[in-house]
Amino acid sequence: MATKLGQTVPLPPNALPPWHVEVAQLLEEHHMVAWAHLPADRARFGLELADALTQFDDTQVCQLHGAHISDIFSFCNQLERAMGDDRIRRSIDARGGVVDALRRRPQPIRGRAIRRRFYLWHDADVMLRADHKLFGRLVDAIAGVAAEAEYASEDMLLLHRAIFIGAPSLDVYAEDPRGQFSSWLSEESEVPLWRVVSGLDVPPFIRYRIEPVLRDEKVPLVEAPTALVPVVRKRRARSGKLGR
Repeated sequence: MATKLGQTVPLPPNALPPWHVEVAQLLEEHHMVAWAHLPADRARFGLELADALTQFDDTQVCQLHGAHISDIFSFCNQLERAMGDDRIRRSIDARGGVVDALRRRPQPIRGRAIRRRFYLWHDADVMLRADHKLFGRLVDAIAGVAAEAEYASEDMLLLHRAIFIGAPSLDVYAEDPRGQFSSWLSEESEVPLWRVVSGLDVPPFIRYRIEPVLRDEKVPLVEAPTALVPVVRKRRARSGKLGR
């Protein structure tokens, strides 16, 4: 038996390597910042994780190819392709922009409602280097919509989780208490919007170091994760929301 995002479900023998299951369990409560020194290790981790997540029921996996993201226009291009949505305005907060797109529920698959959406942002460090302020605003939007859906919305729960995969610079950014892996974005010292909406003091991110692949191993080894900030949260009742 393996735990799948809060549910105990049978899996075929050797269906998923242990690290896949471990990461899926961590994503129940956190977004993830995964980093490695070698591009090949990062790419392998991202591809195998995406493949593992697509095996879960009622799940949408949106992959953003960060090597092609350097501004709001290229980000929205990738988000449209990942979500199958061609009507995203090139803005974060404006009507019809990124936040509105993230809030839209995906279409049911074979009559079943999607209950989980994962965003895998490969090579996220490219955007971080190109424009760290815009990167922080996008991180804030993704984590904010996720918190709103989980703690403030009365609609049927759609669990959003983001995995940012990249170079060690992502981990350095995660250590910065002013960065949006560690704090909500606030304008002119105002109380952060997403803190007000969700009741969470900080966005729930966890850092994850991807180890190099050994010659006789087929999957990357991953060190024990490090939580950025201890988070005490009161999640809204899920009774009846997921059909458990």
